Amino acid sequence: MLPAFLKPKDQIRIISPSGAIDPQYIDGAKKTLTSWGLQASEGKFARSSYGRFAATPEQRIADLQQALDDTEVKAILCSRGGYGLAQIIDQLDFSTFEKNPKWLIGFSDITILHNAITNLGIASIHGPMAKPLTELATDAEQLLNLKSIIFGNLSQFTFAANPFNRLGTSIGKIIGGNLSVFMGMRGTGYDLDYANAILFIEDIGEDPYKIDRMIQNLRFGGVLSQLSGLVVGQFSDYTEDPLMMQTVHEIISKAVSDYNYPVCFNFPAGHVEYNLPLVLGTNVLLEVGQDQVRLKY
Repeated sequence: MLPAFLKPKDQIRIISPSGAIDPQYIDGAKKTLTSWGLQASEGKFARSSYGRFAATPEQRIADLQQALDDTEVKAILCSRGGYGLAQIIDQLDFSTFEKNPKWLIGFSDITILHNAITNLGIASIHGPMAKPLTELATDAEQLLNLKSIIFGNLSQFTFAANPFNRLGTSIGKIIGGNLSVFMGMRGTGYDLDYANAILFIEDIGEDPYKIDRMIQNLRFGGVLSQLSGLVVGQFSDYTEDPLMMQTVHEIISKAVSDYNYPVCFNFPAGHVEYNLPLVLGTNVLLEVGQDQVRLKY
């Protein structure tokens, strides 16, 4: 289910449910969102700081719950990721949100919220947060795509093929996000339904052996065998380990070698500047061809 698309003068709420953020990025995000014709508001504790967190658990719950429940708020932008949602996700009540769904935007630690919302059958946006909304040019493709999506025009992505791609075509619900974050939800009520899904993964700063350990969990845990497609996003801020005897792309490619669904590598989303927004929890067509890849809603 897609939440209602936004209209000019709709309210979008900025909250900080995970890590603390430099307040200048909230100011910058509000400026950009206002230029799109939206009313940009912020949670009471969006600018707070409590150790590595944006606020105490109770304050973060209060801001997030209020944003979920307020029917005047038509979309929620998480200011940043970091860490913190694992502490509070089980204390949130999604009953009002489920009756009146709205767009939720963010990535990284926000993957936990995407999982919860996907499991309700509602779509959400894995995409740019406050810092890129502040720092990128107004005509940056990442921001234009995000604006396009929330105002009702779902994008189609076409990009160059990668040598590790496996050719094919499939249709399925796209799910996932940050690999290490959703792995932390495995075996809980916030795990995902992987049957016939197209799984998207990305990560930052993880050593190759740690990535391998997570991928092997997905392999012998039966996740990889259930998929109808795999989209490998950007794995950034790491160094290949020659002692692993494989690159990260080779690790992932070998783990799915027994299956015949399409696989694409190097999708332009993740902890990189060129982070295109993805609408999670909705069906997509994935076409992995000899020369290019197409992902279409």
